[in-house]
Amino acid sequence: MPLTCIIVDDEPLAVKLMESFVAKTPDLELLASFTDSVEAINAVKEQKPNLLFLDIQMPDLNGMELAHMIPTETRVIFTTAFKEYAFESYEVSALDFLLKPIRYNKFMMAVEKAKDWFAKSESPKPQPSPHLALPLGSPKNTQTPSALFVRVDGELRNITINDIIYVNGMKDYVMFYLDSEAKPLITHLTMKAVEEMLPPERFLRVHRSYIIAVDKIRKVDRNDCIYIGNEIIHVPDGYQESFHNFLGTRTINKM
Repeated sequence: MPLTCIIVDDEPLAVKLMESFVAKTPDLELLASFTDSVEAINAVKEQKPNLLFLDIQMPDLNGMELAHMIPTETRVIFTTAFKEYAFESYEVSALDFLLKPIRYNKFMMAVEKAKDWFAKSESPKPQPSPHLALPLGSPKNTQTPSALFVRVDGELRNITINDIIYVNGMKDYVMFYLDSEAKPLITHLTMKAVEEMLPPERFLRVHRSYIIAVDKIRKVDRNDCIYIGNEIIHVPDGYQESFHNFLGTRTINKM
């Protein structure tokens, strides 16, 4: 069965482009297109498309507001010229985020991701409630886990502990930066929950918003700045004692 979709964008040319993309994409059926987000609401609620290609900056009702009003069975793929909305899109569990000008290859990647998501959602499987859990079958709190399951875009991603470089917290979300991924994995979670799950002998909280893999540190400069991955993290006063204690256990030529 093809995936059904609706396009909502206040720019007619952008709508035409998306319509042309849908027309040449196998297993994707266009139900309707709208340049008025208010008019689109009833159509989305009545027709319940699988996918909603949705612009964000629109008059009267913006895309973020509309996304909170749609049926739960409809998944959103945002289309916008403003990349600063990318992080906010996770609040409505968007499947993907396409940055204008949109190219067909990027559009196809988003559609394939959607197909994958719907195929998995229709398959019978257990639905664990935590966003972060020990690997299935591991006895809880009896041994150091080698991997964690993190809920990303409605599915559980298996993250190997060795793969984690650092974790960055922002409001109610955390971003896992991994050796194997070009972009961070973002999930709705607290830093406290992450800190409790990661093995303390390998990970250290060095900032209100950062937990680092101590073995991935490249260097520490004289200003207590940690160089790790592509990030430079300054250790604030409240975390310096524990950080210096750690350094003391790993430093050979102490002053």
